[in-house]
Amino acid sequence: MKEIAIIGSTASGKTALSLEIALKTNSIILSLDSLCVYKEIDIASAKPTLKERGEIIHFGIDEVYPNQEFDVIKFIELYKKAKDYALENKKNLIIVGGTGFYLKALIDGLSLGIETKIKLDITPLEAYELLYSIDNAYMQKIEKNDRYRIEKAYAIYKQTGLSPTSYFEKNPKIALAKDLKIFEILWDKEKLKNRISLRTKIMINSGLIDEVIFLEKKYARSPNCMASIGILETLEYLDGKLSKKELEEKISLNTTKLAKRQNTFNKSQFLDKTSNIIENLNSDIIKYFSL
Repeated sequence: MKEIAIIGSTASGKTALSLEIALKTNSIILSLDSLCVYKEIDIASAKPTLKERGEIIHFGIDEVYPNQEFDVIKFIELYKKAKDYALENKKNLIIVGGTGFYLKALIDGLSLGIETKIKLDITPLEAYELLYSIDNAYMQKIEKNDRYRIEKAYAIYKQTGLSPTSYFEKNPKIALAKDLKIFEILWDKEKLKNRISLRTKIMINSGLIDEVIFLEKKYARSPNCMASIGILETLEYLDGKLSKKELEEKISLNTTKLAKRQNTFNKSQFLDKTSNIIENLNSDIIKYFSL
């Protein structure tokens, strides 16, 4: 069995490429997308339709309802489930999507056993300074405005009484996919911007507004996924804060910003990868499977 990951920014063509490759290589697919996991969020997530998926087995799509929690721990459980299925059925595994943090956790591992939902009872800056005084070696790798990582480090300290460095020494990370081969789709900035604009237009014309009306009516606005790009802006439109033209423009703009963040993350976090334009990457991947 071979397993690969196809990464790239949103709207880069990852889904279509993964489906094409899966058909040629007897593969199943694990979606690496934090929005595709939700049932009933079909248009905003740009998940492949049942028709597009065809006979290819997918994991990580329609796993939970919008009012149910999903996190990196659950993603790792899905990965294990997908890999077991691939091994039992003599299939290859393709991991595809834009949630780089999940992929990073697979490759580097996670230290389990900490409840990361502990919220700060002091300001982020106070937490940062407290942790820095205790463990400057660890905290100097974290920016003062990186609330997520500060909260995580603070949760470790509050629950264990240990500095993050001491905790990780006693609880080493468990890496599950150390030898995963990563392929990255590259796009010219302007061409990607045009693709994002076109996809946004298609999403709106395909019923995005009606989908968000349905989601709000059923789940209200409290679930985390209701703050996702595409959903949040549509709620603003429904509140009368945006015109339909402004809705399209704002979704496109925020998606473009997301693409920039994804590309920055992929560039800094995944150093050992094959990067190419999509036309050439297709043949790169097929060659890898034929080795």
